[in-house]
Amino acid sequence: MPHELQGYCIEDLEPGMTASYTRTVTEADLVLFAGLSGDNNPVHINEEFASTTFAKGRIAHGIFLGGLISCVLGTRMPGPGAIYLGQELRFRAPVRIGDTVKAQACVEEVDQGSRQVLLDTTCYVRNRVVVTGQARVLVGSREDD
Repeated sequence: MPHELQGYCIEDLEPGMTASYTRTVTEADLVLFAGLSGDNNPVHINEEFASTTFAKGRIAHGIFLGGLISCVLGTRMPGPGAIYLGQELRFRAPVRIGDTVKAQACVEEVDQGSRQVLLDTTCYVRNRVVVTGQARVLVGSREDD
């Protein structure tokens, strides 16, 4: 069971546990992310250019989708207090403005000794897998209380 400010402790996590976050991608998301990250690749912000690419239109930044996974890990499971140690992402299909993305994390391994958790991470649009990967996070312990 998660603590109010810490989220799940390492002792509470076990393989198979899942959590998710869902968001519909907006025009503002792409523009704001481009401004924050400095990634002004025209495939994200210029419809005329993007329509000439393989995607045939503007697509969301891949790392924006990684941010949705980060939301799951930092606010849902393991939750507040978890420290990102690494993330591997594989982009399988483009995501467009108006797509509703479900970012999901599933606990794969729990190492009590190192307090590290390995999670499978996936993003879906209408049940189609658009991103796959794995994340490793450091999680607190009840012994820390």
